[in-house]
Amino acid sequence: MRHLHLAAALLLLLLPLAVSAADGKAAAAAKAPAAPPAPPNITASMAKGGCKAFAALVSASPDALSTFQSAVDGGVTAFCPTDDAMRSFMPTYKNLTADGKASLLLFHAVPVYYSLRSLKSNNGVMNTLATDGSAKNFNFTVQNEGDKVTIKTDASDGVARIKDTVYDKDPIAIYALDTVLEPVELFEPVEAPAPAPAPVADAPKASKSKKASHRRVADAPGPAGDDAPPADQRKSAKKNAAAGAPCLRWLAALPVAVVVAAALA
Repeated sequence: MRHLHLAAALLLLLLPLAVSAADGKAAAAAKAPAAPPAPPNITASMAKGGCKAFAALVSASPDALSTFQSAVDGGVTAFCPTDDAMRSFMPTYKNLTADGKASLLLFHAVPVYYSLRSLKSNNGVMNTLATDGSAKNFNFTVQNEGDKVTIKTDASDGVARIKDTVYDKDPIAIYALDTVLEPVELFEPVEAPAPAPAPVADAPKASKSKKASHRRVADAPGPAGDDAPPADQRKSAKKNAAAGAPCLRWLAALPVAVVVAAALA
């Protein structure tokens, strides 16, 4: 009986200690921060957002896939072309080298998180994931077109437009594009059209007054030489020549009249 009393007393002493220890563990568990959720799988999110073909190409490229995954922790904004855009581009993609394919895929992401609102307010040239570790630029230009955000490269005369937001939660944003982005480092730049030749100005036409003046100058007689006789002497000479002309004709006919008279005699 005495042993039972000792056991009960010991239990009463230890019970508060056990309850206190349990409460302490519960409080510590409550104070511990919850583990952050695992970041989403980028390629899986692309596939769900209508970029299944592009996501498959990224998954099939070890270099591109590892770079995308490494960029998640620091923040990344990806632009995935839709399946319709990839369908028409696939023949061109297949002609690229392995390095060229990886560069093109990485060209579709920037190592910074941008919400759609921040993209609209941060227009300009941006480096891409393809720029890191490359001796070339591999950048594009973000600009607004009304309410739409567009992306321009020097290898195309058009722009790629954001069609939809696939995923947007810091530090990852994924946007669907209507066109594949072509880096000028892999494709020939678009040549600017040659400017149209400037119209040739017509030669100025002479005014009527100038034409009349030219005609008057051309028609006017030139000045007489120093040896030319005065005008009144020229008139007298003409009259004398006209008056002497009948006498000269009579003298010329006189020998003929003599011959005719002799013959008749």
